Amino acid sequence: MIDYFRRHLGAKLLLSYLAIIIVGVAVLIVASQFILPTSFNRHMSGMMGLSNGGMMGMGGNNSMSQLFVDFRSSFNEALTYAALAAMIVAVTLSLLFTRSVIAPVHAMSLATKRISEGHYDEHVEVDGADELAQLASYFNQMAEKLDQVEAMRRRLIGDVSHELRTPLTAIKGSMEGLMDGVLPATIETYQQIHAEADRLNRLVDDLQELSRVEARAYQLDIRTVDIFSLVKTVTKRLTPHAESKRISLDFELTPDLPPILADEDRAIQILTNLTGNALQYTPEGGSVTIIAKQINAEIQISVHDTGVGIPSEHLPHIFDRFYRVDKSRSRQGGGGSGIGLTITHALVEALGGRIWVESVGDGNGSTFTFTLPIVEKG
Repeated sequence: MIDYFRRHLGAKLLLSYLAIIIVGVAVLIVASQFILPTSFNRHMSGMMGLSNGGMMGMGGNNSMSQLFVDFRSSFNEALTYAALAAMIVAVTLSLLFTRSVIAPVHAMSLATKRISEGHYDEHVEVDGADELAQLASYFNQMAEKLDQVEAMRRRLIGDVSHELRTPLTAIKGSMEGLMDGVLPATIETYQQIHAEADRLNRLVDDLQELSRVEARAYQLDIRTVDIFSLVKTVTKRLTPHAESKRISLDFELTPDLPPILADEDRAIQILTNLTGNALQYTPEGGSVTIIAKQINAEIQISVHDTGVGIPSEHLPHIFDRFYRVDKSRSRQGGGGSGIGLTITHALVEALGGRIWVESVGDGNGSTFTFTLPIVEKG
């Protein structure tokens, strides 16, 4: 019972109101018991003096009426003093109980003001286990999330600046070389400039796609999708690339897989991104395999490769924006912008699925797995 009152603000307030009422009534009773006899005796003394003065007989009825009036006056006097005492005690208790509610709310108000001014490291003290304590705990979690978002925003600006600067520097250097006559005006030079401009254009397209995906600024056409058709489309699209690198691209599907409920275009984009990423980091002579099987009410699709693998310390960050396992890789050197997996992660979650990555370690390949819900029967 005590634990219940500690964890529920409503129960605390009810208990405080009951305590104020009980204390007020108790003070009223005690005060009236102490004050009433004194007042009554004072008025009775007056009546006794009146009786000794010979005011009896015909005036007896008047004396009794006067006695009732005096008694009622004394009782009202006692009641007035008792009510004042009860009010003082009740107000004092109310202030004490109210402070326990107002103090944390006031602290959160001040913290909210500081957060609105950009101080995202602001926190409030959590005391107790009731609703206000839970609110304070959630407030601190929100402040931590805002602090993380602000840090990600600053890092994103720095990453985008770096990614844009690289191709722009290459284009500017080539153009200056042409103007100074250092570089020959050959087809190879122009192709190099065009490649850097194309690289810059792809980066901008990736950033736009990431912005749309994270903001959910797109329509999803959710319908029944056949797994075999989905995998076949992706493998057919990427087979020429696999053959050019002499990589074996296969798939293994459990027979009679039920259809999934998804946006077909987005599902193809997810599987294409993961398979293309696997081909990118698998050396010549390796293999990439798409595996699909049913797990409960989901279809689990895995893309397994025999490529370079991912060290364990990098696995928690593999879906972060602009994150690369090998920081020295550039797009020109075979690495991507570090946005594709972030887009894939957001798309999987938008379709109601989950995605994760597993890798034994560097040089041992990796497996990217995501799930999508199946079509419920009936």
